[in-house]
Amino acid sequence: MASPTAFASLRAQLEDERASLRHQLGDLQAAGDKSLSFDENFADSGQVAAEQGESRLLAASLSEQLQEVERALNKFDAGTYGKCETCGEEISEARLEAMPATRYCINHA
Repeated sequence: MASPTAFASLRAQLEDERASLRHQLGDLQAAGDKSLSFDENFADSGQVAAEQGESRLLAASLSEQLQEVERALNKFDAGTYGKCETCGEEISEARLEAMPATRYCINHA
């Protein structure tokens, strides 16, 4: 089981990551709003469409990461952080340090 100091550090890491992900999503959304309009006669509209698709994929990935971080922070509040969602056993401190938002022990990853 991770020590209270380790838990406090992990929570702080998760809170920092949440803020960073929110900021990245906001920046991506703001940039996406600007790139949604383009001249129909633009010679390389295919490239614009490809870039918009990449932006949507990146936004989806960032949103998924944010959901995992939010889930981990909610588990802190519920007192269940650090327990495997499959077997209920404690997740090793080393695994939590490597992947603070992990939901599973190494046996169920």
